[in-house]
Amino acid sequence: MGERLGFIGLGAMGGPMVRRLIEHGHSVLVHDLDSKAVAKAVEHGAEQASSPKAVADAVEIVLVSLPTPDVVKAVALGENGVCQGGAVKTFVDLSTTGPRVAVEVAEGLRARGIQPVDSPVSGGIAGAEKGTLAVMVSCETAVWERLRPILEIIGRNAFHVGEEAGQGQTMKLINNLLSATAMAASCEAFVLGAKAGLDPDKMVDVINAGSGANTAVRDKFPKAVLTRTFDFGFRTELMYKDVRLCLEEAEALGVPMWVANSVKQWWSYAYARGGKTEDFTSLMRYVEEPVGIEVRSRKNAPPE
Repeated sequence: MGERLGFIGLGAMGGPMVRRLIEHGHSVLVHDLDSKAVAKAVEHGAEQASSPKAVADAVEIVLVSLPTPDVVKAVALGENGVCQGGAVKTFVDLSTTGPRVAVEVAEGLRARGIQPVDSPVSGGIAGAEKGTLAVMVSCETAVWERLRPILEIIGRNAFHVGEEAGQGQTMKLINNLLSATAMAASCEAFVLGAKAGLDPDKMVDVINAGSGANTAVRDKFPKAVLTRTFDFGFRTELMYKDVRLCLEEAEALGVPMWVANSVKQWWSYAYARGGKTEDFTSLMRYVEEPVGIEVRSRKNAPPE
């Protein structure tokens, strides 16, 4: 038998997660400020709640998928937030907040008798829709065992990475730093290759067959960069946020990050140019700009 769960945040990631939970037999009480997102969830069988507190008054397990650390703090600890609920026992944060915010939220929730679970995800919209996300969980082992069947609906690759608050967030930031690095370095490499006259499609084939293979060239370039659609499904502002949070944590721990700081410069620039609205694959446009070329697929290109 499924459980009654709460879910707050029905964006590009949260909406598909809710649908999967419902499809696997759980009833889900949802809240979001976007009425259209709520209506869509209700169409798939969810129930609507008027506030985070209303969700937490009705269910023992509340999951959230929210865009920024400040929003997570407000939903978890703010007025009319989850911490004010009378039924909630466990708070599962699927967002990316950074470890220090995770610790702050955990302390506030524990003071109210609520078990915090740090559980960021990776894998994009496609992963959320297919249930193939990587889920990085830090919480007490007994809580992990209790939640594991639920989290494996969201992502078949669910990992218990530690028991301390924030360890899941640190794992997520490390993962996204590597993703951001692959994207930035691959953009530079393809601009170099195109300037030298190489065929970008053949570059994809060669790199994916060789030691330079990475997720950017495997997935993002064929689907969203060489096609010039720039619509992979993750905003530049979110990638910049994750890189920035990772470097803030490294600085707090006294870990030098020479390469990562260089990567941050590209994402900071792309964020300043259009990050709040653009897909993160649009980074290629800014790498191309000073060179004066366009890196695009030659497949099905019109004759010159």
